[in-house]
Amino acid sequence: MPSFKDRVLRCADCGSSFVFTAREQAFYQERNFSEPRRCPACRAARKAGQPGGERTSRPPRQMYDVVCADCGKPTQVPFQPRNDRPVYCKDCYEKHQQR
Repeated sequence: MPSFKDRVLRCADCGSSFVFTAREQAFYQERNFSEPRRCPACRAARKAGQPGGERTSRPPRQMYDVVCADCGKPTQVPFQPRNDRPVYCKDCYEKHQQR
């Protein structure tokens, strides 16, 4: 098992220096990760989808209003219903799955 020492790295996004600790190095090696290229602040911004990060959050999913084919209760589903297939509310769907 190699002995790790704290290293100072430079962030690829903002250019600031940050410490890549011996403990982090051991963790990264254990999981076969490459060393980080971004400082903790830029990594957090990237994960959160904030400006400066490449990831963006998804738009809200379109929901469709339907009436349950079993109980007649109004409900919403995340897909465009087709006329050739019944659509169920959550409770009735679970009942059909158990059969």
